[in-house]
Amino acid sequence: MPCTTLLVGKNATYDGSTMMARNEDSGAGSFTPKKFITVNPEDQPRHYRSVLSAFEIELTETPLRYTAMPNAQADEGIWGEAGINELNVAMSETETITSNPRVLGADPLVKDGIGEEDMLTLVLPYIHSAREGVKRLGDLIMRYGTYEMNGVGFQDENEVWWFESIGGHHWIAKRVPDDGYVVMPNQQGIDLLDFVDAFGAQEDHMCSADLISFIRDNHLDLTIHEGEDYALEKDFAFDARAAFGSHDDADHTYNTPRAWFMLRFFNPHSALWDGPDADYGPEDDDLPWCLMLERKVTVEDVKYVLSAHYQGTPFDCYSKVDHPLKGKYRPIGINRNNFVALTQLRPYAKKDRMALMWIAEGSNVFNAFVPFYANVTKTPDYLNHAGTVPSTEEFYWANRLIGALADAHYARTASAIERYQKAVASAAHAMICDTDKKEAEGGVTAFLEQANAAMAAMVKEKTDTCLGKVLYEASMAMKNGFSRSDA
Repeated sequence: MPCTTLLVGKNATYDGSTMMARNEDSGAGSFTPKKFITVNPEDQPRHYRSVLSAFEIELTETPLRYTAMPNAQADEGIWGEAGINELNVAMSETETITSNPRVLGADPLVKDGIGEEDMLTLVLPYIHSAREGVKRLGDLIMRYGTYEMNGVGFQDENEVWWFESIGGHHWIAKRVPDDGYVVMPNQQGIDLLDFVDAFGAQEDHMCSADLISFIRDNHLDLTIHEGEDYALEKDFAFDARAAFGSHDDADHTYNTPRAWFMLRFFNPHSALWDGPDADYGPEDDDLPWCLMLERKVTVEDVKYVLSAHYQGTPFDCYSKVDHPLKGKYRPIGINRNNFVALTQLRPYAKKDRMALMWIAEGSNVFNAFVPFYANVTKTPDYLNHAGTVPSTEEFYWANRLIGALADAHYARTASAIERYQKAVASAAHAMICDTDKKEAEGGVTAFLEQANAAMAAMVKEKTDTCLGKVLYEASMAMKNGFSRSDA
């Protein structure tokens, strides 16, 4: 899917949480209703078959319970996308990424392999740590292959890892530094890979077992090395992006500008981002994969950058200024956002309630972020289904309606949208603080399910109110309006 990802290490967040967030966006010209569900062990398939490919597998291991954000209609498969299992391990899949003809010629994609449709279902119920997630997915890709290039995030209380498939059967993975963050558009992103670590202690790097021979046999190393004693096995900083990535013109309007805006937001003083003398521009191919932050990241920061439309730059599609560069680049907050999910694992909270999934649906510019506890056996009705017919009784459709109305009347509705987003965020933080402090009565899962139900009721009330206000402003701006009342 055409998505955008943000990963944040535990020392870089405001509360010591690890954070992993991603927009799932539909392809151009399409929209995909989503639902927030819990998959209990008895509901996990034992014989799994893909819809989009002929891939089949027997899942004989005992599965863990997990949350997911699958397609509301399963005509194209499950597409679980984001979730947290009962051991507080999270997964986000996938960021569809790019490669180059040399890689794809050396290791062609596999038509009947696994893909985004399958990965969460095949991995998240069976892993006990982020590292274990990397290894399980890597093993599946090496054995069965994949029909697309994908980036996948794994997270536990202590670590966040980023995994990238390389061709049909190869892969690399890198740990996000505890005091750093990573931004990922739809492009192969890992820049430097330490082979000494990947084939040694694996503290921060992992890769497929035959990656060095794959690179050597297919002449994929593009770095000019001085001296005759160079060996890939001894390389602490192999240029993975040059070897495996793409540098197409399309990247410079679709991908690199998104990474540039997010880096510019989090590190405004670390580099010069604007003007002819900028250190990094929106079309640069050498944007850092990871940076250390100038300040700690909040939930609200995550929502802001994953809703961005290049505010404060000439490229803002909603700018009142008629600039020739307006709308030049693909926004992060786009009309075809299906949802954004942030998995937050909070080390200070009790283990039975440390995991939160913050969810917003529809176009991120106009929706609101709301958290739900993941340690539950069921999710609220407002979010656990979405039909093919729009209904304000469903969170997905209510937000789609708000976005379609507000986009056409951006200036008139901006205040109503901002008040909605802040009201939901403030109430949500207060409710989470209150629930965290209470003792669970009647069992922790039932207690958290009640808390989630109250959260859903809160966001439904505020969403309905916002829809009413946006509808009023849009109605007042109709072209057939006339100021004189009937006499």
